[in-house]
Amino acid sequence: MDIAVSERLSHESTREYVYRCLKENIMNLRLPPGSALSEKDISILLNVSRTPVREAFIQLESEYLLDILPQKGTRVSLLDVENVEESFFLRETIEKEVINLAVKEFPADKLFELQSNITLQELCVEEENYLKFFELDEALHRCIFEGCRKGRIWSLIQQMSTHYNRVRMLNVAGKHDWPELLSQHEDLVRAIREKNLSLAAKTIQKHLNKIRIDIEDLLIEFRHYFI
Repeated sequence: MDIAVSERLSHESTREYVYRCLKENIMNLRLPPGSALSEKDISILLNVSRTPVREAFIQLESEYLLDILPQKGTRVSLLDVENVEESFFLRETIEKEVINLAVKEFPADKLFELQSNITLQELCVEEENYLKFFELDEALHRCIFEGCRKGRIWSLIQQMSTHYNRVRMLNVAGKHDWPELLSQHEDLVRAIREKNLSLAAKTIQKHLNKIRIDIEDLLIEFRHYFI
């Protein structure tokens, strides 16, 4: 089983550790959609009892990341286009408003954080490090929400975006237009820095709509990952 096993954090319970480890592997596609999992195998791999594994499975099922099928076992959920579209609608609706707020007023320390993030993204594109690029992509959007004092809303969006984010990861891992994504991120940061509402509105629409366009290609290339 190709799972990256991270070290347990000092404050984590066993269930929290198992949950985090499994979720990280599902979201970064080391455990791709459709992968079979067993409580026994995971408990041996992570050196824990089966009870916290079972509890983690149940939590991941509630987040639509696992399908627990009686008499058939447990598997990583296939990607659901309808779920992705629902998440897209939520994010599009809210993030456009947050970007408008950011253009009007944004803290200097958070702007510096955005600009530093862009520099690291450029390095990731050069080195073709898609995992780190995705992390930085997420961090950039989270920083914009936090700079507008909407960090809790970002957390809520993330809870509902597990399928959407796996499709985004699939897109990034497939090297679908990294330079274009980077250019859009640069334009977003420039719009916030220059308080350019027109550039911000145009860029966030193009940026968020990209996954809706790319998913057509992904459905062909990775059809076995989708319902």
